[in-house]
Amino acid sequence: MKVIASSVRKGNIIEHTDGQLYAVLKAESFHPGKGTPTTQIDMRRISDGVKIAERYKTTEQVERAYVEDQNFSFLYGDGDGYHFMNDESYEQVTVPDDVVGDQSVYLQEGMKVILSIFNEVPVAIQLPARVTFEVVDTEPVVKGQTASSSFKPATLSNGARAMVPPHISAGTRIVIQTEDGAYVERAKD
Repeated sequence: MKVIASSVRKGNIIEHTDGQLYAVLKAESFHPGKGTPTTQIDMRRISDGVKIAERYKTTEQVERAYVEDQNFSFLYGDGDGYHFMNDESYEQVTVPDDVVGDQSVYLQEGMKVILSIFNEVPVAIQLPARVTFEVVDTEPVVKGQTASSSFKPATLSNGARAMVPPHISAGTRIVIQTEDGAYVERAKD
């Protein structure tokens, strides 16, 4: 199915001009003041894991491969990869580390994800847009520090690091964006 380059998103599978399938790792559109708007797409070749970056005009057509998106629940991770269960058939599938990539830090037991399946092989994963974690460690508030633009580093319960506003302290539950690990808000619960 042909789509314009600017509509390609992280997690999509595209068929490159070389006939190979690629999982999109990052897609970013640039709109310069002068010149043609472009879309930079970072991809990983599914067959062997080789990463490439391509630049397209935003209106250029790219071939999006037909993959089936299915709902799965995360069970656990081990040396073999990450294990998921299909929510409808209860069939379990193991997804290799290179498919999950750096998103693995956001996986939580029971988390609902969307796996893209191509020829019965999981080729991409889509996490929920936001997840909640507890702040385990962070620096104390410095008096006189302006709250408008200053953020401080914090370690989360999943081991990841995030930049949080000064009023956040250890033990606070916060919402993180899975796409870039950015702080969104204090958790409502």
